[in-house]
Amino acid sequence: MLIDSLVKGGRERRLIELLKGFAKYPDIELALVLFSKRVEYPEVLNMGLPIYYLERQPKKDPRVFWRFFKICQKERPDIIHSWGTMPSIYAIPAAKWFGIKFINASIADAPDNLSWRDSRFLRSKFIFPFCDAVVGNSQAGLQVYQAPKHKSFCFYNGFDFSRISALEDKEQVRQRYQIPEGLVTGMVGAFFDRKDYDTFIQAAIQYLQEREDMTFLAVGDGPNLARYQAMVPERFRSRILFTGMVHRVESLVNIFDIGVLSTYTEGISNAIMEYMVLEKPVIATDGGGTKELVLDGETGYLIPTSAPDQLYDRLKKLANSEELRTKFGVNGRLRIHTIFTLDRMEKDYYQLYQQLLSNQTLSSPAQLSKLSNRR
Repeated sequence: MLIDSLVKGGRERRLIELLKGFAKYPDIELALVLFSKRVEYPEVLNMGLPIYYLERQPKKDPRVFWRFFKICQKERPDIIHSWGTMPSIYAIPAAKWFGIKFINASIADAPDNLSWRDSRFLRSKFIFPFCDAVVGNSQAGLQVYQAPKHKSFCFYNGFDFSRISALEDKEQVRQRYQIPEGLVTGMVGAFFDRKDYDTFIQAAIQYLQEREDMTFLAVGDGPNLARYQAMVPERFRSRILFTGMVHRVESLVNIFDIGVLSTYTEGISNAIMEYMVLEKPVIATDGGGTKELVLDGETGYLIPTSAPDQLYDRLKKLANSEELRTKFGVNGRLRIHTIFTLDRMEKDYYQLYQQLLSNQTLSSPAQLSKLSNRR
């Protein structure tokens, strides 16, 4: 398994969950290669896995090719499973030299207007010919990146339901973050350019100008945090709160009445899955893989990109109807339990491994059809 780092993120969480799940498969032995020493999932250090750190200094360090080649010479893996474009590029020479099956699982978003000049697109197109299989976590992502259909698979994220087995008391959570009485709407997401906190905060201000019966939580950290904090007028700073990084985010999501994800690009969002499994109605930006997760009018609402007025409108609808919030929440939880399970994700990857190692012809279109029918 290859990944850039283990910072908090959706791709990184999927990898961790797969490592945990594969522990019960006696015929799978794992080794992990990190291209940074940033590990924000400390449980990986207690899994008993061989972990190799190939720090890139400078960022495009050509010596990494040789160092990874030596790891493959030592471990002689049957499969290289890469979770990023740069790790995939570093893996190509060793995979071809030793005849190792190569899975590129780097597609985790689905930008609406991905240009052929975009570095993400160019790197992906370079990697595809060298892969034995390409995996995305949404069908939209595979389409946007023009992944080769004959060897492309859509494996949805799986949710680890044990994460919600020991939630903190709601009142204690509210007290910790000094949340006043009333409804709570939250958005979980790092403060990077791909997350549209502008829309979230504008809609929150618009709502609070009319009524002050709701608190808005912006959950996460990142380089744009200070800019968004400065957007909030002084009189609303007790109702629009920035929590910073939260390590037990499930307990915080549990106090939400509404979960929002306003974004510019998304594959299958772990944040939305957290909302749904905790029975929160969702308002999310349409496009990408989100429409494969959120069913408009059944588990929540889908709105256009950069549409604070529509977010405000949907917030009012849900704020005014506990019955609607409950209906969407129950439907969302059932959807996660039916389709987006860890067991299903593990089995999908395990079956792919078996196909690759037995040199079976990959029947990707049938696999994609099977996944679509599960919805």
